[in-house]
Amino acid sequence: MPSQQHKRYSECQIQRISAQEPNRKVESEAGVSEYWDEKNEQFECAGVAVVRHIIYPNGLFVPGYTNSPRLTFIEKGRGIRGEMIPGCPETYQSSQEAREGRQRFLDQHQKVHRIRQGDLLALPAGVAHWCYNDGEEPLVAVVLLDTSNDANQLDRNHRRFNLAGNPKQDRFETRPRGTEEKLERNVLGGFDTRILAEVFGVSIETARKIQSVDDRRGNIVRVERGLSVVRPPLTREEEERERMRGSQPNGLEETICTSRLRENIEDASRADVYNPQAGRLRSVNSYVLPILDFLKLSAERGTLYNNALMAPHWNLNAHSVIYGLKGQARIQIVNEKGEAVFDSVLRQGQIVIAHQNFAVLKKAVGDQGFEWVAFKTNANAMINTLAGKTSAIRSLPLDVIANMYQTTQEEARRLKYNREEETILLAPTSRSSRPQTAFA
Repeated sequence: MPSQQHKRYSECQIQRISAQEPNRKVESEAGVSEYWDEKNEQFECAGVAVVRHIIYPNGLFVPGYTNSPRLTFIEKGRGIRGEMIPGCPETYQSSQEAREGRQRFLDQHQKVHRIRQGDLLALPAGVAHWCYNDGEEPLVAVVLLDTSNDANQLDRNHRRFNLAGNPKQDRFETRPRGTEEKLERNVLGGFDTRILAEVFGVSIETARKIQSVDDRRGNIVRVERGLSVVRPPLTREEEERERMRGSQPNGLEETICTSRLRENIEDASRADVYNPQAGRLRSVNSYVLPILDFLKLSAERGTLYNNALMAPHWNLNAHSVIYGLKGQARIQIVNEKGEAVFDSVLRQGQIVIAHQNFAVLKKAVGDQGFEWVAFKTNANAMINTLAGKTSAIRSLPLDVIANMYQTTQEEARRLKYNREEETILLAPTSRSSRPQTAFA
């Protein structure tokens, strides 16, 4: 049987790619889940699937787990999230004074985390989690699932195993007139009801409730009076300390129970690359968030100001799944034959994949500039640029450049040094600042 890696590489027969939007939509009581077509050739080549969840205020995304490691970017909103990590202690506890001075536990559960716009959340395959929107606007989460990761021992289809609810059939799937809407079942729904009642020591009626036999609310359910969970309040100073902690050690041996699963990548002051005339770039790899080494995934968050460019570059060891957050950019992607397999505008909410070693160029167009998040299929994804201070061209001797391009020494010098102090984010020149009407 061919390995996962071999399957990933053997399916990359890409002649032309296009910007992709979700092609399936599943509506729940308190939210919507939108799915990109994972059978599209660019997703199949990268071995990934992408989902966008929109959770309305007071919406609870019920617990579930997937067959693949996942990275989640919080595009908008805020909320709380909990992971159900096997073997980890219930460290959050609530109690009250009972008779005879004894303490009676009201509830205890694993740690919960506050999440907000700009957070990058990592989760291993098979680890269940839940999420609740306690804000006043929809919480939008973009999820990348690495279905070709070695941690996935099933096929390369995205599979979600729900611990509650009955996921609804997607709205674009047709069914014969007069037939009832088809509901999938949560994993408890497949067991014998009587045996399930015995397992939990509850009544048959309660067992039927956890099987969600008649529950048509979907994966995202409404919490009528707000969600009550044990969580310590954060003062403004504590929030600041949490933000500034970044990649500092947590003081404990790094285990699955104590490791950080979250890193905010929205803060402009923590950019890795910043050019006041061009934009900023922040990368998060396993050195910043160690859990990513286990997941074999990483990410970058970028901003290009109006007409600024991200120098031509290629990903040495990863595919890059680019999701537009704001504005638009003309993006060109070139394969090994020198063919532009993508040359178009990527807009907010669209995805395009720059596959490993394919050369990529971004140029912001329009008054809003361009903002994006890119998920990468390597814990320490690396790029090499073709222009700028740290580029491949800059590292070559002048005479090599002159001979390989048949230029004069002066032309070779300009190629090598014209962007003398800029690295990957390039300010627009007077020529490139002109309106790009053909691609606007």
